[in-house]
Amino acid sequence: MSETNNPWLSKPAAEPEPASPAAVETTVPPPTGPVAPQRGIPAPDRVDQLPTRDRPNGAELWWVGTHGGAGESTLAALVPEWPAGEHAWPRTPGSDPARVVLVARSHMRGLRAAQAAATQWASGLVPYIEVLGLVIVADAPGRLPRPLRDYAQLVSGGVPRTWTVPWTEAWRLGEPPVPSDAPREVRRLVDELSALLRSGAAGTTNRKEQQQ
Repeated sequence: MSETNNPWLSKPAAEPEPASPAAVETTVPPPTGPVAPQRGIPAPDRVDQLPTRDRPNGAELWWVGTHGGAGESTLAALVPEWPAGEHAWPRTPGSDPARVVLVARSHMRGLRAAQAAATQWASGLVPYIEVLGLVIVADAPGRLPRPLRDYAQLVSGGVPRTWTVPWTEAWRLGEPPVPSDAPREVRRLVDELSALLRSGAAGTTNRKEQQQ
């Protein structure tokens, strides 16, 4: 496998400038990683692959936790129209791929699970899926240790976009997630995904270029 076709070896993109609330509502976040499966990406071991679950009802977006306790149910509570995938790729009726956001905790097990899921998608095993990005949910308060920060940056190179959700003590105590009371990073996540869905872009304008 060449370095050109390996998203894990891509150079990390510079972090975007913080946007004002007004700008977030209208700006579609550009992709910072591959937006489509790529040739030459080997599939992960079967034991590391997420299963597929047929969904009779579609949704404009699915949260797919890459491991148990990832936080997909918490994020799904923010927007009722965006359901949790229950740790499985959703296969929906029709020809359009299901739009998915991967979710993982920021500990090493979570990041490795996210990498495996992203590799499964990048290898072309789930052509009925369009990955919009990855959400990394903090597994503890405070700054990530350097090894986890480095690994998170590595994993981020294999997905179109990456968002981070900070430790939220209220959620730990069982309080229901409410967008208006959520941390700024969570509100920005919802706003940017809403902008992506409204635009219909999802970062796929260069799909043919990514597959060449």
